[in-house]
Amino acid sequence: MQLRNKQDFWSGIMFVTIGVGFALVATNYSMGTAARMGPGYFPFWLGVCLAVLGACVTLGSMSKKAEETEVEKFDWKIVFVVIGSVALCGSVLDFLGVYISVFLLVFLSSMASHIFNWKVAAINAIFIVLFVWLAFIKGLGLIFPLWPSFLGN
Repeated sequence: MQLRNKQDFWSGIMFVTIGVGFALVATNYSMGTAARMGPGYFPFWLGVCLAVLGACVTLGSMSKKAEETEVEKFDWKIVFVVIGSVALCGSVLDFLGVYISVFLLVFLSSMASHIFNWKVAAINAIFIVLFVWLAFIKGLGLIFPLWPSFLGN
């Protein structure tokens, strides 16, 4: 077996590692049965499925049919932009509300793309804000500050 697709190989290894980690941590909780699931049942089987999927991806990267690819140099700037966007969203959520903080999260994390377009990012952010409103506020009834606190909700 020869490693042909290094991107798929390392992605598969990452999936296996995360899946095994989830499954191992889930064993600290009560498992229950399929009929009466405990708190560890779903994360355990989700971890197992993720590890199996990762193993399939890893083995597929060594197939003769696999496309030959190389792994590019890791871009730390992208990591900092995405993690910084998430941290900013979490820190300003109470002050700016869900609508503005989610918009900022999507718009700012879009800047990590090498093909960033502010119009596309703004449209995407608006749709994600609408989805958050529909799924979490209306659908699940979660209570979040919707607008900035200085506007008096």
